[in-house]
Amino acid sequence: MTPRHVFEQELADLRISLEKMSKYVENSLLRLRTALENDDKMSTKQIVKDDKNINDMERNIEAKCLALITKQHPIASDLRLVSSVLKVVTDIERIGDHVADIALLSLRYDDVKFYDISGHIMPMIQAAGEMVVESVDSFIKRDSKNAEAVIDKDDIVDELFNKVKYDVIEKLKLGSEDIDQCVDVLMIAKYLERIGDHATNIAEWEVFKETGTIDNVRLL
Repeated sequence: MTPRHVFEQELADLRISLEKMSKYVENSLLRLRTALENDDKMSTKQIVKDDKNINDMERNIEAKCLALITKQHPIASDLRLVSSVLKVVTDIERIGDHVADIALLSLRYDDVKFYDISGHIMPMIQAAGEMVVESVDSFIKRDSKNAEAVIDKDDIVDELFNKVKYDVIEKLKLGSEDIDQCVDVLMIAKYLERIGDHATNIAEWEVFKETGTIDNVRLL
């Protein structure tokens, strides 16, 4: 087996590991939405526990990337792939962290319905989740055109964040007794806005992987 063939096999294994991790995080975000809708504390607690598995996956993929760089001496296009995976895996791990952060906030209350404070929370979870799925899919399939479409969708998540912020302000103006919940809803919205930012990063790294440029700046 030639060194190049070995390298290509290791790249294929890297893609499989990345896809497995991303699907795990995507599923966590989907489960979170269902858990919040049903006030399912058991599922919410499991989401928090599962964050450790995501961290373990990140370290495993990072180790594979570093091994590829140090042992195989990849050419420019391969180096773009491996280096972009190193960046993307960090964004995916941070998405997992934010999902766990939201789950932890929701566990502070009994029978809480955050969407009673803002009806835009659930649409924001949906929009952020779609961005994550589509950005990772574009990266795995090397679809820079779809990646650019995902980047444009970040405006939708940002707009929903502003709507949640407005809803919370209006609740507080009306003298809502749920001040802590109002603050936590704003925190949840901020975590979701950050999830959208990380999805945007993943899409941008797909563009870099194919072109060597990011934000119209040539890097490699």
